[in-house]
Amino acid sequence: MEIAYESIPVNIEDEMKRSYIDYAMSVIIGRALPDVRDGLKPVHRRILYAMNELNNDWDKPYKKSARIVGDVIGKYHPHGDMAVYDAIVRMAQDFSLRYPLIDGQGNFGSIDDPPAAMRYTEVRMAKLTGELLADIDKETVDFIPNYDDSLLEPSVLPSRFPNLIVNGSSGIAVGMATNIPPHNLIETINAVIALIENPEITTVELMEHLPGPDFPTGGFIYGKEGIRTAYETGRGLIQLRAKALIERDRKGERERIVVTELP
Repeated sequence: MEIAYESIPVNIEDEMKRSYIDYAMSVIIGRALPDVRDGLKPVHRRILYAMNELNNDWDKPYKKSARIVGDVIGKYHPHGDMAVYDAIVRMAQDFSLRYPLIDGQGNFGSIDDPPAAMRYTEVRMAKLTGELLADIDKETVDFIPNYDDSLLEPSVLPSRFPNLIVNGSSGIAVGMATNIPPHNLIETINAVIALIENPEITTVELMEHLPGPDFPTGGFIYGKEGIRTAYETGRGLIQLRAKALIERDRKGERERIVVTELP
């Protein structure tokens, strides 16, 4: 059996350009950068949706982290279990997120110490997370097929608050990257209200409501020019310094510097 075919000459430069752009967009949309509408990357969105489907709410009993990981990789995110568990851990750490989206029970690590294995820790959604998922069953967002077309998953969460600004995000994609700092929730909402009331508001006026980032581990921000530049152009340099105090030992012979806030 002969199969007819046609040889089409293709410029290698054009093919490389097209293939690279397709690959870059796949990485950007598929895993690397957050969606501005809910501030989440696909893995985080799938984790929260899976927890919602399990009724793993803030006022319900905790569930084993391994149970959540299993549901996520089995239904929505066919990748390694540790990648999913690492994402769960980060959303539960109060030093990683300004407002944790997961309420964890057990050893979820510290700044310089790893968390316990998923079989030992338990999780449920944080109370604030309910505002990200509110009314998801009322046709507020579009649903798309999962990886094997057996289930549907949300393309984005409804999000009653601007999570991208509140919790920030960072990611490295192909040809681009992002690093958005977190902000205080009340200040962010006040800034949103001010923007709604005055769409022509200036950056300086907006910064009266939202003076700058608010990092989960504290610290000092030196200068406002970098903040203003970042707000206006999307690029800016913010200088952070730790907060420390000097203590004397009991005998008063030695002094030591104690860092109380480490950005």
